Amino acid sequence: MGILLNRANDALSINPPSGSEQLSVNGSDWLWAVTAIYIVSFIVFYATSFVARSGEKIFHYLFTIALLVGSISYYAIASDLAYEEVPVVNYKPVDAWTRQIFWAEYVNWVVSFPVVAIALGLLSGVSWATIFYNVALSWTWVISYLVSAFTVSNYKWGFYAFGTTAWALLAFNTLIGGSTAARRVEVARDHTLLAGWINLLWLLYPIAWGLSDGGNRIGVTPAYIFFGVLDVLLIPALSFAFFFLSARWDYGKLNIAFTRYGRVHQAGEFPEKTATAPTAPVVGEQAA
Repeated sequence: MGILLNRANDALSINPPSGSEQLSVNGSDWLWAVTAIYIVSFIVFYATSFVARSGEKIFHYLFTIALLVGSISYYAIASDLAYEEVPVVNYKPVDAWTRQIFWAEYVNWVVSFPVVAIALGLLSGVSWATIFYNVALSWTWVISYLVSAFTVSNYKWGFYAFGTTAWALLAFNTLIGGSTAARRVEVARDHTLLAGWINLLWLLYPIAWGLSDGGNRIGVTPAYIFFGVLDVLLIPALSFAFFFLSARWDYGKLNIAFTRYGRVHQAGEFPEKTATAPTAPVVGEQAA
């Protein structure tokens, strides 16, 4: 037991970091803690799918994927893998200043942000077209930030502006449009609580990114403390909030009761199994 408790984090010795701004051992320790939170949340949340109310598992499916991808991404970052050394454009002490940028974080966001958008859209009762639109906006946001992070000139801020525009449109859609739809299906209170929490966290991502991968105002370790806190509050915490709040939602009224019986009209009712089959006409007898 002592060996396990006193074991040092040697990830950065096995996978040495690179760049003038790089991940520290303490930063890696924090990221291993975030990885553990994601993995434990994934296991617990997946286990709850076996006792899902009425067998409906749509939110279990969504957040299980987000938690699994987050576990993989943070495992890679904590291990000091899945990064590139990129020349810094702004706030550099010398010209040849570089920063360690982990592309694994963007892989995490390109999965988790759409999952959140889909979950919130299903709860609010908005149309599938609106949900697809929100997913596309979340992808545009993340991919614009990814391109900006790897752009080695001040043109990076143009991509940042495009991505932030996508975030603003997504925030407007989930807060205003979603709230209007949620009132029609009588989940306005829960939707307002969840949408408010999500958009409060989403508001902080452009700030965190601008200070870190964008503007290089804070180092790699402080950046991933910031991102780690945001990600844990966005996915593990949110997944269990959906789990507990969904106990009082009417999946039939929300029109999302399709993971148990499949994509059928009026989920759970099978006319071909309940109605009496018509009697075949006797040969030679004229049908009515």
